[in-house]
Amino acid sequence: MIFLAKKEKRGFGSWAFLIGFILAILFGVMGVTDSIAWLLIVFGLVVGFMNVTEKETQPFLLSGTVLVIVSALGIEAMAIVPLIGNVLNAILLLFIPATVIVALKSVFHMAKN
Repeated sequence: MIFLAKKEKRGFGSWAFLIGFILAILFGVMGVTDSIAWLLIVFGLVVGFMNVTEKETQPFLLSGTVLVIVSALGIEAMAIVPLIGNVLNAILLLFIPATVIVALKSVFHMAKN
């Protein structure tokens, strides 16, 4: 019950991540078109720019990189189950831009210091 006492307000970046992830799964199941791909990429960019704080950068980069690698390899491994491959591809469309943006922000932050 302790987790109910502390209610956090979600910012736009948090909502973009949640919505983007749900859309990635839904559109992965239904099929990704060019316009849907661009929508997922835009959500990924928003997540990268707005959702990850400096304190969260390293854990996000580690988990984001693992997710991108496993999803990319999973597409090949799951060729026998195309539906799962489509979902993994949609997740890549969301996480690749987010991970790249967070990595670039981290590099610029290190260069500034």
